[in-house]
Amino acid sequence: MKPPLKPGALILAGPTATGKTDLAHQLARRRGTWILSADSMLIYRGMDIGTAKPTPEQMAECVYRGINLASPDARFSVHDYLDAVRAIPAEAWETPPIVVGGTGLYLNALLYGLDDQGAPESDIREELEALLESGGIEALQARAHDTFPGLLDQLQDPRNPRRVIRAIERAIGGSPRHSDAWLTRRAAARCPQVPVLDCAPAVLSERIQHRVARMYAAGLLEEVRALRAAFPVWSETAGQAIGYAEAAAVLDGALGLDEAIAHTCARTRRLAKRQRTWFRHQLPARWIDTGDRSLDDVAMDIERVWKEPDGCIDLHFNP
Repeated sequence: MKPPLKPGALILAGPTATGKTDLAHQLARRRGTWILSADSMLIYRGMDIGTAKPTPEQMAECVYRGINLASPDARFSVHDYLDAVRAIPAEAWETPPIVVGGTGLYLNALLYGLDDQGAPESDIREELEALLESGGIEALQARAHDTFPGLLDQLQDPRNPRRVIRAIERAIGGSPRHSDAWLTRRAAARCPQVPVLDCAPAVLSERIQHRVARMYAAGLLEEVRALRAAFPVWSETAGQAIGYAEAAAVLDGALGLDEAIAHTCARTRRLAKRQRTWFRHQLPARWIDTGDRSLDDVAMDIERVWKEPDGCIDLHFNP
């Protein structure tokens, strides 16, 4: 196994709307370090309000990397993300960053590297996973319908994203298979428990409702209008992004504002459920309930996990 390319990082994960951004910011300032985003939606420049991107004030107080990497009309893959990470100056890594995010594809790539020796269809899986992350099951179904009409009719459960992804892969010509080298690297990688934020479903649902309402009140429609003027054609991932697809539908007269807010809330709840499932099965998670607790209280729990032996996790993405 290759040695880690970088010294290591402190990981903070969790579903959307659990408070990762504010907690990571507070902890980074306290530790005097920087933040590496592992969120596939924060890479788009100008898509600020609907992605709950760190505020200009926060970015003035702390160095953020892994955000604002591409315009909404650009296709952007996990390979592009890792290229951006590799371009970070070597001296920055002398202080372990806080890696914060909810995109499993990006976290996996940082922790275990990309499987460049695996089946070529792995690029298909990456693209479909990114589409699911940004647009949910509806975006996957639209891809299936547009590319292979009638495919969804063959599925017993066309609302199951895993089945839709596998069906598209089979229709294209195969299913991805990881190489033995990648599987060995993942099995050998040192990945102790990771603090993962969460809260009760009812609490998270209420947070999502408040967050979505704030986004629209803060000018999401105006942001989308300006972005569409600058970029008439968006990439599929950006165009299906939660909140942005709904805001565009309002501007086009296809949805009313209340409908758009309701749709955005529903899709965000489904995203949080998928993220929670991924963390449960793919990370050695140390779950931390945020609930009605203060930032300081939750931050203490996170610090306790990080201070345990091997709390600073080696990153094994490929050079």
